[in-house]
Amino acid sequence: MALVNIESALRKILNTLKKIDKGGGLEVLSYKRNRGITIIKQGADLYCLRERGYLEQELKCTFRELQRHLKSMMKREFPRSRKVRIYVLNDPSEAGIARKKL
Repeated sequence: MALVNIESALRKILNTLKKIDKGGGLEVLSYKRNRGITIIKQGADLYCLRERGYLEQELKCTFRELQRHLKSMMKREFPRSRKVRIYVLNDPSEAGIARKKL
C-alpha cells in the first residue's frame, strides 16, 4: 500500500483487518520506516500487536480492544507524523523485514 493520512489510517486499518484471513496482518510504519506497529490476526477475534520504536512490546487483544490499543500506540510511535505507510502481510514471517529506509 502507499502513504495514508494519519487521520484516516485507523479507520482504514480496522476495515482492512476485517477482510484479512487468519495468519495475515498489517504493518504500519512511519514515513522513514524506522518505527512501526505490526498487527497479526491469530484467530477469529484474536489479534497480536507488536510495537517497535520508542517502546518494544507485544500484546494480544480482541477486535473490540484493538482500536483503543492501536490508537494509543499510534500516538506514541508517530507523534508528529502526518502520513504513515501500511503494508499488507500474507504471512507473519513477512513482519519486520528490512524495507528501504529514507
